[in-house]
Amino acid sequence: MSRRRRRPDPEDFTPREAVRRYLRRREADSTEGSLHGWEYRLKLWVEWCESVGIETVGDLRPYDMDEYYEIRASDVAPATLEGEMWTLRKVAEFLEDIGAGQDGLADAVRIPDLDPEDRSNDTKLHTDDAAALLRFYRNSEAKYGTRAHVFLELAWFTGARQGGLRALDLRDVELGDDPYVDFRHRPDTGTPLKNKLGGERPVALTRETAHVVKEYLRKHRYDVHDDHGRQPLLASAQGRPGKNTLRVWSYLATLPCRYGPCPHGKEQEACEYTDYAHASKCPSSRSPHQIRTGTVTWLLNRGWPPEDVAERVNATVKTIEQHYDKADPEERRRRLRERMEKRRRSLVEQLDFHQ
Repeated sequence: MSRRRRRPDPEDFTPREAVRRYLRRREADSTEGSLHGWEYRLKLWVEWCESVGIETVGDLRPYDMDEYYEIRASDVAPATLEGEMWTLRKVAEFLEDIGAGQDGLADAVRIPDLDPEDRSNDTKLHTDDAAALLRFYRNSEAKYGTRAHVFLELAWFTGARQGGLRALDLRDVELGDDPYVDFRHRPDTGTPLKNKLGGERPVALTRETAHVVKEYLRKHRYDVHDDHGRQPLLASAQGRPGKNTLRVWSYLATLPCRYGPCPHGKEQEACEYTDYAHASKCPSSRSPHQIRTGTVTWLLNRGWPPEDVAERVNATVKTIEQHYDKADPEERRRRLRERMEKRRRSLVEQLDFHQ
């Protein structure tokens, strides 16, 4: 009779093996972007474990988790620390579930209690800057309908995430009497949406933006397919742009010297920020996420109900309020007063005892 090979004890997993196993478990219910983010966060923890001689997860003690918190807290911003500790707690819960870690190990992972202001980034494309950029593109014979122009039109007026913009195909665009773009989740061919099927939605376009898209398709779009035979709307000469490429396009499209003098005192002809590889270094250029933040703030300031904004940009009202609403305090007070008058005045009038 052959001898059965002894199965490994879960407590004997190295931290690196445990992380690899945890990420495999999450593959079915997580996007590729989320997995990469967790992998990076946990890579730092694995390297720390190895540096202090923790060879197996069975060696981990609550004190180790607390010590790692203290080390990271001295190196990173509170919002970054919150994300790292949240991910580490999930791993600790996984280890407890499979019998690889001490009971209570997950509870020992501290997560900082942050104010909403500490949790979000205030940087955004301001409404005045967006309006000036769009006026420049719309009034320029040379720039109208170019890739930079159509990218900014779509990013600003849909408020979509970078992944959503990258995922658009020619077939997802309707430019008739009621123009819109249709965001679709297609993970099998390389363009998942952050919220998967929950991120699928049509988003209406203004007629002016639709006209820009028509001009882009007529004169400026590369006639290409991606590796899956699909026709990307926002296309490079090689096909569908990668994530970093799309981010660079965003920085280039929002350079302030497009529409006026440099606010940083540089001469445009000699400025390295206008180069493809350095546009992100311009203090005034903006990423797709920062355009999205500006759009959400603008829509709210124009009186859109938070529920309608959330539906358009595919986020929850809570997320909108905590992470994307970057109105200044006076603007926010004005907006709340207007909402009070519109929605509550009739109810307030019913509070008289004589009625």
